[in-house]
Amino acid sequence: MTTERARTPTALRIVSRTGASLLGSYGFVWGLVTLGTVLGVAAGMPFEEAQTLVVLVAFPVFLACFCWAFTARSVLLVWLVFAAGAAAMSVLGWLTSRAMI
Repeated sequence: MTTERARTPTALRIVSRTGASLLGSYGFVWGLVTLGTVLGVAAGMPFEEAQTLVVLVAFPVFLACFCWAFTARSVLLVWLVFAAGAAAMSVLGWLTSRAMI
């Protein structure tokens, strides 16, 4: 059973969710842009077009991640998804760009 005190947001919870919404979303979208741009170039698109296309997609993704950080039940899950997603997409983008050279 949860008590009323457990439901009230503390300063640490607010700061953690705010940090996840801003920093976590930014890192996640950074990885998305990295991987998407590299995959676009690998598919034959010019670099500028691939980057523009992915950046246009990045805004709604950032907005969805930002909102999810505040609505998710567990802030730990939010941090884990953002960190793992950002790391995985950045590493895959980097490895793919190395393979193209």
